[in-house]
Amino acid sequence: MRYLHWAGILVLAVLSACQSQQPPKIAVVDGSRLLLISTKARTPVGMLSEAGISLGAADEVLFNGYAVLRDAALPGNAAGTLQVRRAVNVTVNGSSRLTTARTVGEALVALGTPLYAADGFSTPPSQAITAPLAVNYTPSKELTIQSQSGDIHARASGAGLEAALATAGMPLIGLDFSKPSTGDPLPPGGTVQVVRVSESVVFAEKSIPFHSKTTDSTDVALGDVKIVQPGLPGLAISRVRIRYEDGQEISRQTEAETVVRPPQDRIEAHGTKIELKTATVDGSTIQYWRALQMYATTYSPCNSGTSGCSYGTASGLRAGKGVVAVDPGLYAYLNGQRVYVSGYGRAVIGDIGGGYIIEQNLGVSRYRWIDLGYDDSNIGDGTSGWVTVYFLAPAPATIPDMLK
Repeated sequence: MRYLHWAGILVLAVLSACQSQQPPKIAVVDGSRLLLISTKARTPVGMLSEAGISLGAADEVLFNGYAVLRDAALPGNAAGTLQVRRAVNVTVNGSSRLTTARTVGEALVALGTPLYAADGFSTPPSQAITAPLAVNYTPSKELTIQSQSGDIHARASGAGLEAALATAGMPLIGLDFSKPSTGDPLPPGGTVQVVRVSESVVFAEKSIPFHSKTTDSTDVALGDVKIVQPGLPGLAISRVRIRYEDGQEISRQTEAETVVRPPQDRIEAHGTKIELKTATVDGSTIQYWRALQMYATTYSPCNSGTSGCSYGTASGLRAGKGVVAVDPGLYAYLNGQRVYVSGYGRAVIGDIGGGYIIEQNLGVSRYRWIDLGYDDSNIGDGTSGWVTVYFLAPAPATIPDMLK
């Protein structure tokens, strides 16, 4: 019985030894091919050779998902999966090379290219590489985006500045703009300024001036003025658009203006009604229809501003005391009109004077100027300066506008 026990143990040991000497099973994956081999080879290249699979120079071998050297021995009695990753020709920006990367992104990283989310790709980085393909890759550039809220550092690709600003969380909204503009290429220096633009609309009031008009009235005494209608300024409301850039006012533009109250003209009635008045001047009682302040100068036949002595006048009267000269505009209506001049006495309008030098030097209207005639013997006692001129009755048929 003891003999049979030890014999059984020996048989089991022999069987076990035989089984342990069997080579491990290796699953070989080459693209769509799947093989299960039993091999004594310990290197990947040897195992693949026994499976009838050859390797290209750029192909990669993985054992249980990890890259291994094709000529390095695997652990003893190791079983598992041996995968062949075939190199594929990938063209990047016109330059071709073989790669065993699984995706476009991995291929670019394997070439030493750092990738950023803002980079430009003709093929997505997640695209699996299963056949030769061409990839156009545009590396992004660093940007410094300056704004009123501070600087932001971002990256941008050739997709354009507008997309870069949006990606960086600084999109242009409404009237916002950038320097350079979004239609320009990315700036070489990498600095972009974002200007925030806002607008507001306000309503402004504007006064419209009124005009003054005059009219003659036979109900108002000559020389008096009656206000028929007082002037009233008009009112206009305008809409003004104000533009702000980064909070600073840049411009104001009036878009529309509406007259809500038109102006009302001022109307003055100048009297034309002749009313005779009586006054005592210099001890003399006179009856007159108009009294006017005028600036008086003096002249005599031999002191008239011309060479020699001149006794003639526009009316034919002899120049001297009692004959006065006025502006041609007044003379046309008042030739022969009798007047009384304070400090001078009675006279008749019988001559024409210039009056322009007086007007320029003293600011006196030429219609308010009168030249008092004297004899050569008494001109030194003449009256000059502002005087009151009384236009004596009867009044002329036509009253000139300058006396209304």
